Amino acid sequence: DRIVAVGSLSDRPAAATVDATDLVVAPGFIDLLGQSEFHVLVDGRAASKILQGVTTEVTGEGRSIAPVNDRLIEEARPSAQHFGVAQNWRTLADYFRRLETQSRPAINMATFVGAGGVRNYVIGKDDRPATAAELEQMKRLVATAMEQGALGLSTSLQYVPDRFASTDEIVELAKVAAKYGGVYFTHQRSESGRIFESVDEVIAISKQAGIPAEIWHLKTAYKSNWGKMPEVLRRLEQARAGGVDVTANQYPYPRASNGLDACLPLWVREGGLEKMLARLRDPVQRERIKREMEDPDVTGWENQWYGSGGGDGVMLSSVLNPELRKYEGQTLTQIGEAMGKDPRDAVMDLVIADRGESSVIISIMSEEDVRTALQHRLVGIGTDSGAQAEDGKLSESKSHPRAWGSFPRILGKYVRDEHLLTLEEAIRKMTSKAAARVHLTDRGILRPGMMADITIFDPAAIHDVSTFDDPKHYSAGVKHVFVNGKRVVAGGAITSQRPGRPLRGPGYRGS
Repeated sequence: DRIVAVGSLSDRPAAATVDATDLVVAPGFIDLLGQSEFHVLVDGRAASKILQGVTTEVTGEGRSIAPVNDRLIEEARPSAQHFGVAQNWRTLADYFRRLETQSRPAINMATFVGAGGVRNYVIGKDDRPATAAELEQMKRLVATAMEQGALGLSTSLQYVPDRFASTDEIVELAKVAAKYGGVYFTHQRSESGRIFESVDEVIAISKQAGIPAEIWHLKTAYKSNWGKMPEVLRRLEQARAGGVDVTANQYPYPRASNGLDACLPLWVREGGLEKMLARLRDPVQRERIKREMEDPDVTGWENQWYGSGGGDGVMLSSVLNPELRKYEGQTLTQIGEAMGKDPRDAVMDLVIADRGESSVIISIMSEEDVRTALQHRLVGIGTDSGAQAEDGKLSESKSHPRAWGSFPRILGKYVRDEHLLTLEEAIRKMTSKAAARVHLTDRGILRPGMMADITIFDPAAIHDVSTFDDPKHYSAGVKHVFVNGKRVVAGGAITSQRPGRPLRGPGYRGS
């Protein structure tokens, strides 16, 4: 499962030989923000990832796969039942054991412990500070997860319940992760109008907790904030010059994906699903919601509806309820017209009918800002998506093209065609830089003794095929992929091998 030798090996015996003439042989790509912790339990092929050359995925954005309790298991039951997954884990150790003994995915999986998940475990989705006793319980949960192999602490501060956590609460949890050598990754509190303040919060958490930090899917969202990316990057550089270890990553698309319920004011989502649905059924509260959706000055939340330009800028991408599937691929304006109602009412009715499971694609970034970030030395790569497939359960709904084509898009569009990056710079972002950031010390470089995660691709042919209108297409140009020495892609086709492993962080204490 490890690389034995590098160089001229013509005199060495081999069970198989791969002709890599005119191809690039690279370390396996590391996705710094995947979302496949549940997906690999549904379909272990991780098809759309391995056909991009991804061999390792880092996941656990704010609400990680574990720890969970009875209430959280019950909340997740509809989705689990739909996909035929028995939720038989409670701790991170349980989940890793399931990967090793039952699910056996094609890719390696590493995860953070989510501060939002821990908050939900202890407090629920109430908008209030943690008591001293609750904070101690949360810290114990973080410590246990670190000892079971979490990479560090994560937050997703635009969402409930993460958003209800104060900076001080996050610092206290991050200090626990830091004691185990962990890192702090975050979907920061604002990606739009308060982005500078939000970046400063990330820097402050890193400094106060004594922990390296990284901003997930860096962006300057909504048209009024386009052009702010250089200043965001300047603040990161300034912090690093002052001794604060902070970086970022991104996906190479100008559109984002989110839950449909993010179009609703924060107070609507407080307290959990049933309370949210009750508010959405109340005629008086619906009128207030509609007013606030159109109000750019309402504070305390990222107004996805207004920032995207209303219903024309938001496309319904996926639903769980099959009766709603006819609306996938339509804008919320189009759906409102089909329903014969105000598109804001359509939003609320869709959330009710799909019980908060719907996802949307939103047009919120500028291509110039995407390119500016991609060129910067501090910015790595993450798809912000779970693995998809052209067939099977994971093919039922549409998804963002980033799930299918992020890495080939960079290597084709931005490296080969537009020369925005050199090939070497791009590969470094996808491999050694990523591995070092999350302390995967035996991956990301091709040399003897390192794990044999290898991606072989055609630099002249690699490109993304998936589009926003027609997303369910694998990328082209990845020829061979090895995970832990086993070939999961051969000649551009998926094999039957499932050699992926859970990758545990520096605080792991053993089972």
